[in-house]
Amino acid sequence: MLQSLTLIPKLAKNPPLKALSLFNSSILQGLQHTPESISFTLYILLSSNLRFHSQSLLLQIISGRISSPFFTPSSLFHYLTQHCFSPNSMNQIRLYESIINAHVQSQLPDQAIYYFNQMVDKNFVVGPNTFNGIMDFLIKFYCFEKAWTLFQESKGRVKLDVYSFGILIKGCCEAGDLGKSFELLDQIEELGLAPNVVIYTTLIDGCCKNGDLEQTKLLFAKMEELGLVPNEYTYTVLINGLFKRGLENDGLELYEKMQLMKVYCSEGKVGKAFEMFDEMRERGVACNVVTYNILIGGLCREKRLREAEKLVDQMKRTGLSPNLITYNSLIDGFCNVGKLEKARYLFGQLKTKGQSPSLVTYNILISAFSRAKDSTTIAKLVKEMEERGIRPSKKAGLGPDVYTYGVLIHGLCIKGNMKDAWKLFTSMDEMQLKPNDVIYNTMVHGYCKQGSSYRALRLLQEMKEKRLVPNVASYNSTIGVLCKDGKWQEAEALVTEMVESGFKPTVSIYNLISEIKNNT
Repeated sequence: MLQSLTLIPKLAKNPPLKALSLFNSSILQGLQHTPESISFTLYILLSSNLRFHSQSLLLQIISGRISSPFFTPSSLFHYLTQHCFSPNSMNQIRLYESIINAHVQSQLPDQAIYYFNQMVDKNFVVGPNTFNGIMDFLIKFYCFEKAWTLFQESKGRVKLDVYSFGILIKGCCEAGDLGKSFELLDQIEELGLAPNVVIYTTLIDGCCKNGDLEQTKLLFAKMEELGLVPNEYTYTVLINGLFKRGLENDGLELYEKMQLMKVYCSEGKVGKAFEMFDEMRERGVACNVVTYNILIGGLCREKRLREAEKLVDQMKRTGLSPNLITYNSLIDGFCNVGKLEKARYLFGQLKTKGQSPSLVTYNILISAFSRAKDSTTIAKLVKEMEERGIRPSKKAGLGPDVYTYGVLIHGLCIKGNMKDAWKLFTSMDEMQLKPNDVIYNTMVHGYCKQGSSYRALRLLQEMKEKRLVPNVASYNSTIGVLCKDGKWQEAEALVTEMVESGFKPTVSIYNLISEIKNNT
């Protein structure tokens, strides 16, 4: 116990990640930790909003990888939640969220719900993401009744969003309880929230499986009334419904035509796709926004942008309005041929028409302006994303987007702005996103250009812990900057690591280390 207490001052003197490294090293050395030493380590991590690392530590405790005679997981969590951190502090809220998420990841929903209820009873503001994480787990593991009860008990106590309702609507449909699904849809509207395409598609799927095609038609009509455009999955659901109702010919024709068009476009055979499109119109098969978008996307990929614009005009003449996917295809097409002003114009037109750019739209533009090294426009786009509340997220219907972070971090590293690059890098934890090897390598290269051997080496070690493989450039750059700092032992260790990873260090690397050794 004395050893763990003497470790606390050492942890306090170091930056958070270095402190965590010391903590991990102490475990490998056989140190038995106490609730106090673990509490202090979590305090350091949570104070810097390093939620991924704090959650990882908690997962090790739950799994038994970190154990001690001084506590059990349950006694430790009791100590942490009842006796640590200032009441109502942000750190205490982050602690509860990390504990809940760790139990969800460990597939222990009852314990997650226990700490969730404890959090609510203490009048903490529970974010929708935490609640949605529990709900999503319960639905995925067929605990519908438990999910329904939790949802009903949480109404009025937790701020619910449209994704909270979407998760439970999906659960109702899977359980065959369409009545409850439509009750939830009514509640969404009563709360002033806007149901999205995913929710309507889920309901359409439920009605199709129930054989209620009349209700399906009403839902399609309601989507049109709300200005929601059915996506490809919506049509797939409809096609499946037609098959199940015995309308094989209608379902098969719609499916085959759309699939063939997609295949032709993906193979660069846009001409064949147009033939199919014309045949569909002649035979009275519905040509909708989805079929037009398949063709427009195919033309844009082939850089036939003038023809794509003409097709958009034709689409408008038939009474169909271009949707977000249409604009994204055009913007991406013009970005790929370097016509950024045209892409900028279309971006403005999209907003003028009352449509909201998506994360995909911003990804396309940020990537293009990053290639053009236009940091001013990138900064404006990022600011606009923040103002619109568009951030990479794990919410239903929107996958985590590591790419956006990668583009932004790369742009900052090129400019040598490692302070902001690091802030962005660490903020990925908050969004529950994991940096990939490309982002790590970008950060390593940025710190090497800055001459920071410690940070570059720390990132390489972190990559190893996460089983990510540094590239040759990262190894070479770090070895170079270590040699400049006279740290030839660390440089030699990296060369060994390179060889173990299957890379072959160049002769110049060996010569550089040898020169530094001889001069010290």
